[in-house]
This record gives sequence, structure tokens and C-alpha cells, in this order.
Amino acid sequence: MLQRIRNACLLMLPVLFLAAMCYVQSKTIPAAAPAVIPASADNWGLSFPQEGQPPVGNASVEDMARYDAWFLGDTSQKVIYLTFDCGYENGCTEKILDALKKHNAPAAFFVVGNMIETAPDIIRRMAEEGHIVGNHTFHHPDMSAISDQASFQKELDSLADLYKETTGKDLPHYYRPPQGKYSEENLKQAQALGYRTVFWSLAYVDWYTDNQPTAEQAYAKLLPRIHDGAIVLLHSTSKTNADILDELLTKWEDMGYRFASLEELPEVPPPRASGAPYGYPPWGAPLLLSLSTGSR
Repeated sequence: MLQRIRNACLLMLPVLFLAAMCYVQSKTIPAAAPAVIPASADNWGLSFPQEGQPPVGNASVEDMARYDAWFLGDTSQKVIYLTFDCGYENGCTEKILDALKKHNAPAAFFVVGNMIETAPDIIRRMAEEGHIVGNHTFHHPDMSAISDQASFQKELDSLADLYKETTGKDLPHYYRPPQGKYSEENLKQAQALGYRTVFWSLAYVDWYTDNQPTAEQAYAKLLPRIHDGAIVLLHSTSKTNADILDELLTKWEDMGYRFASLEELPEVPPPRASGAPYGYPPWGAPLLLSLSTGSR
């Protein structure tokens, strides 16, 4: 009799274990998680839980990838993707191009209409030296305020047409939203036009031309936070960036990094060894810092 009772208890253990697991999950996993990508306008934001590691974005890599949008590259390699936002020319861009050429480092320059109109020779040099020239829109508006596809397309097509008139080449289909303002609808609109939307995983406040950071201040932001697969955003109007870029690239190279084109972005996000999704730390939803350290 005692043996039968003992056997019955042993048989019940797996059932009790599964019931307990279901109870715990029902208490810890919400029935309906909030949308990861905002349906309404939002600013691209990052937080850095740990220096030297990829930051947490306000959308995950996997969810962004559904719309051909990226803020991180291949995090399995010590690789950096250099990008520059170019609103106008103030004498810094050619020095930046010189440093890139010295290090054989490809970059992407996201330009607006004014930059092509006022500095066509520099735009042609970018293309001739193998850099990507990307679409930052013609007029640099808040694209998240544009809801219809035709108006959205006009901003991108006008820039692409001007680029072809200037260089004789088709504009590569990489798009960066001005000021990092976007919505889910924007991502769909860009995807429908065949564009990859490119955000960033590292940037700093470098765009105030009358209040430039010192070299030491720039290094204090850009060196500790660099990480595998980083998409770095810098502004071509920054005198500090132009002055330090040669040394900055050397420092990153000394840390073991190489520089890659956006053309080398992975087609699908690589899995994380921990099994946790990109863009979220293991302890749950992040406290996000809405950064203005981005596209201008």
C-alpha cells in the first residue's frame, strides 16, 4: 500500500511542476505586451546599461528588421559602421574625407538637398572614394508628421533626383530620418520605396558649431561606449570631429576594431548567446534616455 502511494506521488510530480511553471509565467508575462515600435511619432532613444556593450534602443533589432531598419550591425564582430549627417558644408567635410581615406575606412554620408546644391564637388568626391551617400531628405522636415506616402516619397525622390543630376549615379537606398523622428508608418513608407532606414547606436552632442566639445570631451563619450557592431553617428559640420577623426580611428583600430560599409549590415539579426532579444536587457523593459544626441 505504501509503495503504491509513493509511486502515485512520483507520477504527480511532473504535473505539479508544470502547473507551477504556468502559474509563474501567468504572473510575470503580460497578456498583451505594448507595441515595440511606436505607431505615433517618437524620437530615436538609447540607454547604455553597460559601457562597451551594445545599448538598449526604444525598439529591438528584430522588430526594426521587419521594416528593413537598423541601429546595430553585426555584434559578433569587432566592427564599426561610420555614418555622418551632412546638413550643409562649413569647411570640415574634406578633412573628414582625408582621414577616412588615410585609414581606408568606408563611411555613409546622409545628405540633404542644400548639401548637394552648395557642395557638389564634395558629394562627387564621396561617391568616387567609395562612400555611401544616403538620403536624409531634401528639406530636412519632421518626417513623422508626414502621413501620406506621396508626400513622404517626394522628399526622398527629390533628393535622389538631385544626386543623380550631380553625380550621374543612382542614390544608394539608405535613409536616415531627420532628428531621428520616426513612427511605424514612416518605417513602412521607407520600406515600400526600397530603402533601409538607418538609425545609430552611438552618438554625442557634436552639432552646435558655436559650442563644440573639446577633443577630451569627445573621446570621453566615443571611446568607452564603443561596442561591437556599432553604427556611429557623427556630424560633418563639427570642427572637433574633423580635427580628431584621424586619431579617433587610430584609437578604435588599436582597440581591435575594423570599419565596414553599411552594405555589410547583416540580412537578419544574429542570435544572442544568452537567448534574450536585442534591445532589451535581461531584467525587463529598459529605462530609456530619449537622446537628442542624434540626427540633425
